[in-house]
Amino acid sequence: MPDPNSLMGLLTQYARAVGWSIAAAVGFAFGIGIALKVFDWLSTEIDEWEEIKKGNMGVSLIFVSLIVMVGLLVHKVI
Repeated sequence: MPDPNSLMGLLTQYARAVGWSIAAAVGFAFGIGIALKVFDWLSTEIDEWEEIKKGNMGVSLIFVSLIVMVGLLVHKVI
């Protein structure tokens, strides 16, 4: 591994940071998509997207909390 104080070491650290950022973004996108799809399958009696379009804040808050929790889980894993 190059010396972290050299230019090559610094560029290596930047590349690793960008790589992990991309991995986190991809993981978050897939995690949110899968979580929302599973939530749709589990709640068959209500059409969440139609309720959100109508302005139902309760359903919106449930979706927001689901997205935040999946984001925290993905963050801990990555």
